[in-house]
Amino acid sequence: MFKKISLILLAALFILAGINHFRSPEIYLEIMPDYFPVKETLNIAAGVLEIIFGILILFKKTRYISAMGIIVLLILFVPVHIFMIQKGGCTGEHFCFPAWVAWVRLFPLQFILIWWAWWSRN
Repeated sequence: MFKKISLILLAALFILAGINHFRSPEIYLEIMPDYFPVKETLNIAAGVLEIIFGILILFKKTRYISAMGIIVLLILFVPVHIFMIQKGGCTGEHFCFPAWVAWVRLFPLQFILIWWAWWSRN
């Protein structure tokens, strides 16, 4: 029962995060480092993949590949978190919070999410 609830929560988290890429793209575009090319395309791709992996994590047949996809995405998002730390938590007009929050988003939150996806893979 705990595993099922955990999977539903993980799925909801990624589906909602993916949808948010389309509802509030300005947030995601601001938090991407300047050296990222085609930011709009990356934002759309991240949103689509988060939604797809969020849905696929719910099914036994696709759970492993979805969990691995989530882990890869979370690793690919690390430069964004580092950029937020470098900017002191404020990366633009739409995304600004205390610097310590930027650190928490990377350590431990990012690693907890990676562990959660890894734990959910079976």
